[in-house]
Amino acid sequence: MDFRIFTEPELGAGYGELLRVARLAEQTGFEGFFRSDHVLTMDGSAGLPGPTDAWTTLSALGRETTRIRLGTLVTAATFRLPGMLAITVAQADEMSGGRIELGLGAGWFAAEHTAYGIPFPTARERFDRFTEQLEILSGLWATPPGERFSYAGTHYTLTDCPALPRPVQQPGPPVIIGGYGPRRTPALAARFAAEFNLTFASIDTAVAQFRRVDAACRDAGREPASLPRSIGQTLALGRTDAEIAERALPAAAPEGMRANALAGSPAQVVDAIGRWREHTGIDRLYLQILDLADLDHIELFAAEVMPQLAADGALG
Repeated sequence: MDFRIFTEPELGAGYGELLRVARLAEQTGFEGFFRSDHVLTMDGSAGLPGPTDAWTTLSALGRETTRIRLGTLVTAATFRLPGMLAITVAQADEMSGGRIELGLGAGWFAAEHTAYGIPFPTARERFDRFTEQLEILSGLWATPPGERFSYAGTHYTLTDCPALPRPVQQPGPPVIIGGYGPRRTPALAARFAAEFNLTFASIDTAVAQFRRVDAACRDAGREPASLPRSIGQTLALGRTDAEIAERALPAAAPEGMRANALAGSPAQVVDAIGRWREHTGIDRLYLQILDLADLDHIELFAAEVMPQLAADGALG
């Protein structure tokens, strides 16, 4: 089981703050640094100094870190054309020495599309485009050197593409798929995902969705155990009740984030993660850190939670 930091820069964080957190995550033993791919706040806050582009940020972080995995939870398929996304992700993978992972979803936040002039089709069309993007990305990255890739879909057409540049990781950077859809989401995960992720879910909800993913894998002829499962939860860790309350406060505005948060003392959070592991068998946990200036929050988890889990044979 590994632990990754998950940030929401649209709430207010420039590149310098993200770099500090990524470096600290690497220094303190986390396995990854991930960020959302949003350009507008969801809670009505100012979000100063303004949004940062996810892939510009991750490419730069790839040059400033050496070990941790870097990626998105998640890039919206509505934001970028698939051919250009393949180029962007492949270049970021090269810049990081092969440490990039692509969380990709259909896109859902209508307000940010309206604010920045991004087309926002119906849910059905967004999911259709998402499906075609997965087919194109996997096809481009799997194209052997010297050969060409073509694709004719309803929404995207690629003709005689050289499928360059090549990512360092082959057959391509791991793709993370997640969400609560009962049919299409599990089916796409079974076909394309290297990891299935749920954020802000309850244990019961996660168990039910993981079972759907298992069934989809079997239907696709894939061994369910070959698809790792992960969870993302808000962290509100503290040594005292006051410290816990202060760190939980930023999570109160985005509705639903706090309901299943990992909140409490180090011992309480260790117990909560143990319950998740016992009931869901998760391999990975993304810890959503909302106040990126609070570096002690990250250090406390690394110092007082990680060692207890590492020492517990039940958790690996």
